[in-house]
Amino acid sequence: MKKIRIAQIGITHEHAAGKILSLEKLPEIYEIAGAVNDLEFNHTPRYINEVQDYYKKYPFLTLDEVLNDPTIQAVTVEVPNNELVEMAIKCAEKGIAIHMDKPAGIDLELYRKLLQICKEKNVPFQMGFMFRGNPAFQFCIKAIRQKWIGDVICIEGDMNHGYGGEEYQKYIAQFAGGLMYNLGCHLIDFIAAAMGRPENVTGFLHSAPGDPQKIKNNCLAVLEYPNAYAVVKSCSRQKNCVNTRTVRIVGTNGVISFSPIERFDGKPIVLNMELKENLGYPAGVHQISFPIQRDRYTEQLLELARVIRKETEMEYSPEHDFLVHEITLAAAGYTDWK
Repeated sequence: MKKIRIAQIGITHEHAAGKILSLEKLPEIYEIAGAVNDLEFNHTPRYINEVQDYYKKYPFLTLDEVLNDPTIQAVTVEVPNNELVEMAIKCAEKGIAIHMDKPAGIDLELYRKLLQICKEKNVPFQMGFMFRGNPAFQFCIKAIRQKWIGDVICIEGDMNHGYGGEEYQKYIAQFAGGLMYNLGCHLIDFIAAAMGRPENVTGFLHSAPGDPQKIKNNCLAVLEYPNAYAVVKSCSRQKNCVNTRTVRIVGTNGVISFSPIERFDGKPIVLNMELKENLGYPAGVHQISFPIQRDRYTEQLLELARVIRKETEMEYSPEHDFLVHEITLAAAGYTDWK
């Protein structure tokens, strides 16, 4: 089939590099038209402040060139967090399919407007939450929905890390919602997919030991459900711990746990599950290895291509995407839960 011509708008989002590198792994699907250097016009907090080497092989395009080129069918939007939605709206109004990184800004109504434009114009829209293509998380969603572990009692997950040094702490200090806003949203996306809308959301935004109070880099949120709760944690001062990030799910019929929660080193994610009774999955102790992943975004970008070619519909609905951001903004202290 004819390749989908795609451009990347922005090179400064923390996941921008990962996105274009994922596109490079799909040369039979996508033709990369080039990238827009948003260093020239962005004005909100950003972590990346220079052009990375891997962009130098592609032509730099202006934003107008991307928005007005009828051969460009799709874009990945990778500008700073608080400019993502405004930029995506410009693309949606032109009818260009969108993969937009997280989080969806601090203006919930502006995000609602984006989703509405996409719906009215039938523009494919995909949020870049990094666990959507992760087979272990997809297994957990199925296990919860089909009640293999019985009714959920609690879900606990963390996005802790120790990368980025002092520059990362300065970057996070520029967001009132801190790490819960920047990273907690990934686990919130998973929890909302598995559990739906919570009854209440409460965020606890603190600084890590030794850091100024303005740096909200030690965060926790509690999502309350009728008979269960989910806890999301994120701290940027836990040394060398990306590979020890953990998810643990406790139900009335069993327990699921896995750590690390993602890996791209040629080894599989291994999930442990212990079930008391057979409620659709055999009772006993299970150790499940999943297919090895090449990167975070391949599965999502393949789905986007299928949607653009009208072979399927997006797995995650606009209603789900909006719910995730409602929860995220409340967990990060930007809004009160309603």
